[in-house]
Amino acid sequence: MAINDDRKADAPGEPRPRRLRAAVIATVALAALTGGAAFLADNLTNAFGPDSLCGGAVSADAVNDALGWGKVSDTMYGDGKTLKADGSSCVAKVSRGVFGDDRFVAVDLRRSGNLTPFAVDAGSRLFAASANGGSAGAVRDSSFAFALFPADCKSGQQATAKSVSSDAQGLARLAVSVANHAAEQQGCGKAPLPAPHELTPAGTDRALDRNAACGLPGLTMPDTPGGPAYRATVTSATDPLWTCLIHSDRDPRSSITFTIGTDPRLVAAPTGDPGPTLGRAQEVGTFEAVTTCQGRPTRFRFKPDGLWDLVPNGDETWKQFLVAGGKAIGCEPIL
Repeated sequence: MAINDDRKADAPGEPRPRRLRAAVIATVALAALTGGAAFLADNLTNAFGPDSLCGGAVSADAVNDALGWGKVSDTMYGDGKTLKADGSSCVAKVSRGVFGDDRFVAVDLRRSGNLTPFAVDAGSRLFAASANGGSAGAVRDSSFAFALFPADCKSGQQATAKSVSSDAQGLARLAVSVANHAAEQQGCGKAPLPAPHELTPAGTDRALDRNAACGLPGLTMPDTPGGPAYRATVTSATDPLWTCLIHSDRDPRSSITFTIGTDPRLVAAPTGDPGPTLGRAQEVGTFEAVTTCQGRPTRFRFKPDGLWDLVPNGDETWKQFLVAGGKAIGCEPIL
């Protein structure tokens, strides 16, 4: 009798249809597992997403580092192509797919000609160039960070990052990464800045010492009997900037700020006709001057926005600040 070839291939006691069903189930299970893994990878990581965002100015890895795992995407505003044009900005998004909890960070590039943007950063945490391999900037309220461009780029350029979904360190690293990528696009920044690893503590509120305002011996303010209690908040470092904010709880919209920019990259060099001189300082605006401290261009700024009982003679306060502030950062006598 001839032997049935199909039966010959089957294992003893196992009909062929059962074996086929098992193979089909295994194949389907493998496909499901493979497809599920791809689905999870696509939704939980940026495995299939872009390497860069915002016209190449933002690294996807840096966004994930700041906002956590997930797939990244972006939305450009302004010219809709790059961050180079004035008024353009970009919002990067980290999505966790079906798990929700999308996170966002807004980035843009700025260029400042003076110290105005930094006048109220008295409570910021700074990352100083001297402690971070050249990276310099600040983080305010753990939701806004700026980083200066590398030294061979134009002065006054900063990259900013705003997010409520990142910690201070992550936001600082992202701002520096944006500065590096934008500098590369501009053809400068031949030595990229390292990720910052050390932030100073935030400045703390303290009672105003009228004989040494902002901790500067020689910067004095008159007594105001019956007036409100004044307080001062001072940054805890002088690199890349030092700032003091004087305020009172009675009038929160009024303040006095003193700012010293100690990093030459912080502001653009003055242009146009030279202003009047005040000792070794060249005045470049109302109560704002540039001078040289330890061979580096340094800016001083005094902004009285109310609280006139503390500064009845603005010119005298300005001169005191140039002297006392210069001493505090080891600057040669200015006046």
